[in-house]
Amino acid sequence: MEEYLIETPSIDYMDFHIQDKVRELLNQSEDDLDYIKRSYIFVRDEIPHSWDIETNIVSRTASDVLKNKTGICWTKSCLLAALLRANQIPSGISYQLLTRADDASEGYMIHALNTVHIKYLNKWIRLDARGNKENINAYFSLDEEHLAYSIRSEFGEIDYQDNHADLDERLVSILMESETIQEITTDFEFSHQ
Repeated sequence: MEEYLIETPSIDYMDFHIQDKVRELLNQSEDDLDYIKRSYIFVRDEIPHSWDIETNIVSRTASDVLKNKTGICWTKSCLLAALLRANQIPSGISYQLLTRADDASEGYMIHALNTVHIKYLNKWIRLDARGNKENINAYFSLDEEHLAYSIRSEFGEIDYQDNHADLDERLVSILMESETIQEITTDFEFSHQ
């Protein structure tokens, strides 16, 4: 469980911007579960997905997402993990391989979402803070997953059902090398590790 609580370069929860947001969310929360839900809703609803607002800004870390007020799913998941870990709530990152179009004609992309350990239930759940829009309605649930995307295996999409303590190194490299959001791509073979 310890690895899901540590600070990493991508999940940089000691940054003072994140610490300020943690204090704000804590002051509004009744308990850990309420804090988890408030953190999730904040990242999902108050931090727009970069593609949705057509920005060129590349947020590379959790603190970048908070400062820039935008990020893609990879770094939005880092921000949610940072907010949770800063309050000693274990959180990780899970991946899906999705088509870029309505079929596999334009290739695939990597989608990131969060894993969260719910202490009083002694179980992990997955939450998807990508951000809702037309045809995407992810929401908080302890019982049943309500993620941004449903997997269409007929097009080769994959839900890895994994749980990583940090953002995949290949994704970190892509973020570091990209000057604009349009340069971000995942044209490598992403396999479950």
